[in-house]
Amino acid sequence: MINKIANSVAQALDGIKDGATIMIGGFGTAGIPNELIDGLIAHGAKDLTIVNNNAGNGEQGLAGLLKTGRVRKIICSFPRQTDSYVFDELYRSGKLELELVPQGNLSERIRAAGAGIGAFFTPTGYGTELAKGKETRLIDGKYYVLEYPIQGDVALIKAESGDRWGNLTYRMTARNFGPSMAMACKRTVASVHEIVELGALDPETIVTPAIFVSQIVKIPRQATQAGGFKKTA
Repeated sequence: MINKIANSVAQALDGIKDGATIMIGGFGTAGIPNELIDGLIAHGAKDLTIVNNNAGNGEQGLAGLLKTGRVRKIICSFPRQTDSYVFDELYRSGKLELELVPQGNLSERIRAAGAGIGAFFTPTGYGTELAKGKETRLIDGKYYVLEYPIQGDVALIKAESGDRWGNLTYRMTARNFGPSMAMACKRTVASVHEIVELGALDPETIVTPAIFVSQIVKIPRQATQAGGFKKTA
């Protein structure tokens, strides 16, 4: 019987190796799998390459992971904002390598890895420092830059619901990079707020099919100060 439900975050993350390339879903704070990131911090893997749209907020979540000093390189499109001081300090001190990728290119490089595309040409970045050292080509009177896929060892993503096979649905914009990262990695771990019976998910609403998911782990919704619960994006 196929059952991809892990009993704990620690169990779901077991086996992650030092030096791994880990894709972490999320756009800003929307769809960030904070519990999985905390589990990765507790796991202790080091010399990591992290792929994410941002470079963390404050000192929690991804920023908290960076603060441990166990991330060697980050590949992202938007590393700096008002509360990205953990990234700023590490980068300016030479303790963290940055590969800056335009957001559209980042999304397509991840998607290309999952789709089996060897490389692609894009006009984004041509004539800038981001194209330095890369192959360019004139196509129909317009210059393009050759970009290669980003492939990962493990994807950590946040979904809304899942079943024991690993089929996933998402909540609105919390979906963002999750589906493409799941396809681009050798292994995918997803946190979900709800685990449903097999067959309960309408096939038309399943965004990430089970074939791309290795394990899921149920995470409680965050409690509000009033004592109720809120749907976290």
